[in-house]
Amino acid sequence: MKSDTPLLSKLEQNRRFLLGYHLAFETKRRMNWRQIVLLWFSAASAGHVRAQFYLATCYDDGRGVEKNTAIAYKWYLKAALKGHMESQYNIGFFYREGEVVKQNDKKAVYWYKLAAAQGDTEAERDLGYCYFYGFGIKKDEKKAVSWYKKAAAKDDPKALYNLGLCYKHGDGVNRSQRWAKYYFERAARLGNNAASLQLREIQTTG
Repeated sequence: MKSDTPLLSKLEQNRRFLLGYHLAFETKRRMNWRQIVLLWFSAASAGHVRAQFYLATCYDDGRGVEKNTAIAYKWYLKAALKGHMESQYNIGFFYREGEVVKQNDKKAVYWYKLAAAQGDTEAERDLGYCYFYGFGIKKDEKKAVSWYKKAAAKDDPKALYNLGLCYKHGDGVNRSQRWAKYYFERAARLGNNAASLQLREIQTTG
């Protein structure tokens, strides 16, 4: 997709982004994703950060355009470099998984830290995971627990489950079956099946 749109004013960029957002998420009418993509593309090409992010998600998921993770990465990166939190997390995820780019845990941690500093829940959780296993950063179970707790405070099921495991095994915290059960119960209520299995094990072993 190439842009033949002349340089748009910030007001027009925002108008096109918001119209696309309204058509995508705020109307009961049947969505025309092709139209939405064109609106976001014109705004994104002119530098609108949120339009860049949402356009990236369209390429990531194949909505309104053919799925293309390489193009999705390009638009996420444009937004991430301008400080967009969710885009920063997604770039970290690309590096962690080695999708489109060469797998690089250090770069993943770099982007996770930027997103986590802005309060991104998934980045907080995954940064904790990197600290726990020493992926791309020096292994530090106490820091892992600290980041898990930040995400768990916002009811992230995986972070809650990971905290349960930390308390179960005494990793980065004092071992405590009571706290392990507490976090497993919270994770299970949010649909984490692994946490439910841990609770059954606790009930069986007493």
